[in-house]
Amino acid sequence: MEDGKPVWAPHPTDGFQLGMIVDIGTDALTIEPLNQRGKTFLAPISQVFPAEEDVNKHVEDNCSLMYLNEATLLNNIRVRYSKDLIYTSVANILIAVNPYFDIPKLYSPETIKSYQGRSLGTLPPHVYAIADKAYRDMRVLKMSQSIVVSGESGAGKTENTKFVLRYLTSSYGTCQDIDERIVEANPLLEAFGNAKTVRNNNSSRFGKFVEIHFNEKNAVVGGFVSHYLLEKSRICMQSAEERNYHIFYRLCAGASEDIRNMLHLNSPENFRYLNRGCTRYFANKDSDKQIMQNRKSPEDQKHGKAGALKDPLLDDLGDFNRMVVAMKKIGLDDTEKLNLFRVVAGVLHLGNIDFEETGSTSGGCILKNQTGQTLEYCAELLGLDQDDLRVSLTTRVMLTTAGGAKGTVIKVPLKVEQANNARDALAKAIYSRLFDHVVKRVNQCFPFDTSSNFIGVLDIAGFEYFEHNSFEQFCINYCNEKLQQFFNERILKEEQELYQKEDLGVNEVHYVDNQDCIDLVEAKLVGILDILDEENRLPQPSDQHFADTIHSKHKDHFRLTVPRKSKLTIHRNLRDDEGFIIRHFAGAVCYETTQFVEKNNDALHMSLESLVCESKDKFVRDLFENNSNSKDSKQKAGKLSFISVGNKFKTQLNLLLEKLRSTGSSFIRCVKPNLKMVSHQFEGAQILSQLQCSGMVSVLDLMQGGFPSRAPFHELYNMYKQYMPNKLTRLDPRLFCKALFKALGLNKNDYKFGLTRVFFRPGKFAEFDQIMKSDPEHLAELVKRVNKWLVCSRWKKVQWCTLSVIKLKNKMSFRASACIKIQKTVRMWLCKRRHKPRIDGIVKVKNLRKRMEKFNEAVNGLKEEKQEVSKQVEELAASTDALMTKIKSTVMTRKEIEQEYESLVKRSEQLLSSMQKKKQEQEETERLKRIQEEMERERKRHEEEEQLRKQEEEDRRMKAEMEQKRKQEEEERKKREEEERVMQAELEVQLALEREEETQRQTVLEQERRDRELAMRIAQSEAELIQDEAQMDPSLRRGVQVQANKVAAGVKKYDLSKWKYAELRDAINTSCDIELLAACREEFHRRLKVYHSWKSKNKKQNTDTEMRAPKSVTDYAQQNPAPAVPARQQEIAMNRQQRYFRIPFIRPADQYKDPQNKKKGWWYAHFDGPWIARQMELHPDKQPILLVAGKDDMEMCELSLEETGLTRKRGAEILPRQFEEIWERCGGIQYLRNAIESKQARPTHATAMLQNLLK
Repeated sequence: MEDGKPVWAPHPTDGFQLGMIVDIGTDALTIEPLNQRGKTFLAPISQVFPAEEDVNKHVEDNCSLMYLNEATLLNNIRVRYSKDLIYTSVANILIAVNPYFDIPKLYSPETIKSYQGRSLGTLPPHVYAIADKAYRDMRVLKMSQSIVVSGESGAGKTENTKFVLRYLTSSYGTCQDIDERIVEANPLLEAFGNAKTVRNNNSSRFGKFVEIHFNEKNAVVGGFVSHYLLEKSRICMQSAEERNYHIFYRLCAGASEDIRNMLHLNSPENFRYLNRGCTRYFANKDSDKQIMQNRKSPEDQKHGKAGALKDPLLDDLGDFNRMVVAMKKIGLDDTEKLNLFRVVAGVLHLGNIDFEETGSTSGGCILKNQTGQTLEYCAELLGLDQDDLRVSLTTRVMLTTAGGAKGTVIKVPLKVEQANNARDALAKAIYSRLFDHVVKRVNQCFPFDTSSNFIGVLDIAGFEYFEHNSFEQFCINYCNEKLQQFFNERILKEEQELYQKEDLGVNEVHYVDNQDCIDLVEAKLVGILDILDEENRLPQPSDQHFADTIHSKHKDHFRLTVPRKSKLTIHRNLRDDEGFIIRHFAGAVCYETTQFVEKNNDALHMSLESLVCESKDKFVRDLFENNSNSKDSKQKAGKLSFISVGNKFKTQLNLLLEKLRSTGSSFIRCVKPNLKMVSHQFEGAQILSQLQCSGMVSVLDLMQGGFPSRAPFHELYNMYKQYMPNKLTRLDPRLFCKALFKALGLNKNDYKFGLTRVFFRPGKFAEFDQIMKSDPEHLAELVKRVNKWLVCSRWKKVQWCTLSVIKLKNKMSFRASACIKIQKTVRMWLCKRRHKPRIDGIVKVKNLRKRMEKFNEAVNGLKEEKQEVSKQVEELAASTDALMTKIKSTVMTRKEIEQEYESLVKRSEQLLSSMQKKKQEQEETERLKRIQEEMERERKRHEEEEQLRKQEEEDRRMKAEMEQKRKQEEEERKKREEEERVMQAELEVQLALEREEETQRQTVLEQERRDRELAMRIAQSEAELIQDEAQMDPSLRRGVQVQANKVAAGVKKYDLSKWKYAELRDAINTSCDIELLAACREEFHRRLKVYHSWKSKNKKQNTDTEMRAPKSVTDYAQQNPAPAVPARQQEIAMNRQQRYFRIPFIRPADQYKDPQNKKKGWWYAHFDGPWIARQMELHPDKQPILLVAGKDDMEMCELSLEETGLTRKRGAEILPRQFEEIWERCGGIQYLRNAIESKQARPTHATAMLQNLLK
């Protein structure tokens, strides 16, 4: 707030909007939007994020942003999207926004060439960069790779998958027919497996995992396609604005007249399986004119004026022609092509067969007369007998298993509804097996004998949520739950475990684990899939009984609830036995259990399957051949046949995840920019919801302090070993990598060496690009640099050795000169030993002579008999000089010298004693005088010491009183704690329950926020939404007693929650009401705590947190939170007591400069009552920092005296005199005076004392 910088605040449609913080509320911030000056709104403090300095600036990698949060991520994507830059990266994860138009040259052959062999970060983000990274990882690591393309329906997953396949085959193919076949297989699969939905014009209604296999030379040798969960219900029924699979419309629009007549085709409006949905073609202006009118739907009011559907990527007529060409390229001849078309047409005609009641008492139904021709067409196209087909559709053949003759065949007539279901079941079975055959033939078109590794691309339907969700959406969302868990494991969980294993010291990031949701679906016996299978095995399965069983077995499960608790009014009309709600990772979805049991059974009834297996057409008969062989035993035994679709999909999904976990992974997160599927329209709230659901927010927290790129030492070593000279290969892998890094001159802050590999900061892997290349030119340059580094290191060793030799030479010279000096010293010692007695005698006499010079000074000090004593001194000096001359001129023994020396000494001592006696007599008077003066000084000194002793005794007394007071407060505190402990024991169970309910409530609130966002995306209007407060789950509300306690605890005399920050400050400065003043102070400091906590959480990267108090104080406050109400009562009870404290203080920035704490600083605090009034910081070699309440609130400690714990620190409290001396010495009086004159200081004890002093 004091910085004046903009922040990102929540916005209902744009996701976030720019604003300024104008006030700090109780749990929220008051924001003023920049585009609406004068208007303010409240925003939760956890949803407000700091903004970049230039919000219009964009970066290719979001990890390069100064502030890394979901708001800056969304803004960066928005800015890039406005400039047609649809790809953005978050470390190694690619975010792709669907542009809904063709961007020129974005996928051209020139672009493909530019990304070949280039590492991530060297070029702008692109799907080609992810594909090339997967290929290079496969080649270097010798391990298969997988690319997971995920996102909502319409986000562009299928198109990005095709771009990946095109890049791999065109860049690293063998230039043979196999490469073209892999690419050309896509149009055929899309024709049979894609359809128009309300969310996507080319929605994949099946999942596929395309594997591109490579040989030992890393060239493409073949491919394989695995498919999952074809949406069979679409064959018979579609919504009003949706279509059936593309192949039906393309066959009607593009088939030649001969084929059309042979297949008896007409316009889509004439087929039941097509006319209940949208019957219009996709066409552009040219192709719309080429389609004949008799192939189009009638020009009625519903479709006539609207004309053909428009999509830049779809054209039914042109796509049919491209599909025919693709069939030819992948090896399908004309006969097989006609077989496919014939079965498709047979399904269409099968859907036109109608039934009516017979009107007889036996019940049953017959075919309508007008459908006879249709029955003939259908039988002809599928190679069936016309009468057998009629009987199989209107009757059911059953075998008796008990009583009478076993195995007796009984024909049971079917009602109209049962006949319709049998017809639709046959159509779905034929088409699903036809699709299986198409995938099988596609795989046969690019076979391979051996494969070293593969790159798999997963394209499966994204998270789906509609107004009506059925079994298909349930399976798709279950798959997305598993993929989200895989994403969490690979990106978040495994990443953090690797950091800990490699000892990198990266902070842990928390994420939501959805294992409980997965267990709800797939757990044995109690999982929804097993419950559904158990329902299918019952003699009379029921969707209602299935729903009831789910609710009864998971009554208290957090992830499951009843439809009446939905956020949409349309779901609240469902009964409990008609559906259930699952809280997925992306939000809550309501599933309607109607047809769940039917759709889970993939088995065809015995009579219908026997009919198709006996077809005259070999192609149709082969479609059911494998399935019929496995079911003969069941049919012969007369048992109910059942094949679980859900468990089959679960098995396939688990195999897929095992394959994904065994490979290296890359992720592409596709984003849908708007619901209208139009270009250049950015709906921020919708995109933000998609980013949150995809786990990108958790990725941001990890990448902010993580190392997303890494390379093992031994793999780098092995990659370059064969290219390097012998002198480099002799190095161990770790030293080898260090040599490469030194050669490239990389910044040490951009990478870290782990135990087995090297890690890179986000976006810094590009600087390591030259090491990751295997091109001879780059390797030659790299070898040159490494050689240069080795030469430099070895040259330094040579220099060191040369210096060592020079040092050795100097040492030898020094020792030679030292030997000469030793010889001289020995000679001198021998000479001195010979002349030692005379030398000692001369020295002694000289010393005696020097002492005699002092005799003259003593003589001069005498006042009486001065001449006589002077004469005796001169005679003694003459005798001394004569002895010295005698020693020098003659050879004397030590004994003779000693005798004459002793006599001189004796004479000098006698002379000296006589002189001393005389001088003592003269000095006695002076000494007495000096003694008197000294005694006077001693008296004064004793008086000063006595005064100082009394002062120290007074200080000790005051400190003892303070210590006694502290101990008394501690004893009172212990008594209160003992009383509270007794009360706590009684309330322990209730408080534990309350905490559990609070945790559950917070979890539910967060889940409901996601549920509401998800519901808003499919709600037609706000009126369809249910208000959160009115529809809160009663089971999640708190108990009556707990609520009463919370209400009683929350009752306050003054409600300050709506007061503004400035109003609180003014009330503190002007109010005379003690209770109001205490309440304002408490609320004021509480808001300061909230603001400083938010500011610390949203600080810039690589910056230290601002410290307003020593770390020991803040740590104590966090570990021992004090209640707010007692603090207010304490202020009234304390009656504004003045207390002063001093504790050591070292700022974090100085801690690294002075690790031994030799330059320790001090932190002084003056508390006026429970709140701080003055604050000082004294650091060596720095100016003192003075702060006073009111003027410097944002920089001062916001904690109360009780929260700081200073009263519990022994020796922390000091005397007022000690504080005031330091305060005055540092210029505090003038600083406080200036604050008072400028009316910025808050009224405290210190301001009152200074004002009285000035008066």
